[in-house]
Amino acid sequence: MKAKTIAQYGLLAALALVLSYLESLVPAFFAVPGMKLGLTNLVVLLALYRMGELPALAINFVRIVLVSLLFGSALSFLFSLAGGLLSWLVMCLLRRSAHFSMLGVSMAGGVAHNVGQILAAMLVLETWQVASYLLALWVSGVAAGLAVGLICHEVSRRLPDQLFSGGGN
Repeated sequence: MKAKTIAQYGLLAALALVLSYLESLVPAFFAVPGMKLGLTNLVVLLALYRMGELPALAINFVRIVLVSLLFGSALSFLFSLAGGLLSWLVMCLLRRSAHFSMLGVSMAGGVAHNVGQILAAMLVLETWQVASYLLALWVSGVAAGLAVGLICHEVSRRLPDQLFSGGGN
C-alpha cells in the first residue's frame, strides 16, 4: 500500500473521529435514546464513492473502534459495529445497482444503520420490544441520510479526483 493511500485512510478516519466527537456534543433532544445525526457516515459515503468499498469499510471499522475506545463502551462498540456494517453493506449493494443516487444510497444507509443497532439491541437485551423504536429510527435515518447525502454530494463535487486513490471502484 502506498504512503499516499495510508495517509488518505488516516485523514478520513481522523475526520470521522472529529465528526463523531462533535456529534457527541449535541444534546440528546431526540425522542429515541441513542439517536444521532450520523455525521460520520459522511466520511464513509465519501470514501465509498471516491475510494471504493473496501477503503470505506476499513475507514468505517477504524472509526468505530476508535470512537468506542475514546467515547464509548463495549456495548456501544457492538451497537456501532452492527449498525456500521449493515449500513456499509446496504450502501455498497445499492451503489452497485446503479438505480440509486448518492442521496438514495445515503438515506438507505442511515436507515440500515438504525436497523442494525436495533437488531443488536434485540440480541443483547433478549427482547423484541426494542423494535418499537424502529418507526422513529426509520424517519430519523431517512432525514439524517438525506442531509448527509446532500453534504457529501457537494463535498465530493468540489474535491479534485487526484485527491483520492482507487477512483471509487
